[in-house]
Amino acid sequence: MKKPETVEQYMQGIPPEHRGAFTMLHDAVVSAAAGAEPCISYSMPAVKLHGVVVYYACWENHMALYPMPSAMKRFEKELDGYETSKSTIKFPHGRPLPVKLIRDIVRFRIDENMARASERKRRGG
Repeated sequence: MKKPETVEQYMQGIPPEHRGAFTMLHDAVVSAAAGAEPCISYSMPAVKLHGVVVYYACWENHMALYPMPSAMKRFEKELDGYETSKSTIKFPHGRPLPVKLIRDIVRFRIDENMARASERKRRGG
């Protein structure tokens, strides 16, 4: 299969039985990322605003959100019950998505990127 160049192409490549749930994940990310630019990075959907906010993807057995280690630490308690690693949250197919938690994580990452961009600007970089 050809690598996707747009989020729409990525979504078209998802098996139909997972497309609805992935659309919910996509909508949660994009709605929480006001002002961010959807894109494909590392062959996965992502949103960028002063750098990558989050990546997200659909896999055979789960969907995943890749929010960076700082968000994993900040939301550690809320992520109890999900399989996680240093910067990955797995959402098994067939389980309800924690839409509010996903939006909260994306907003946290937006705030982080905005603060970093503001600091760079303040320092003249």
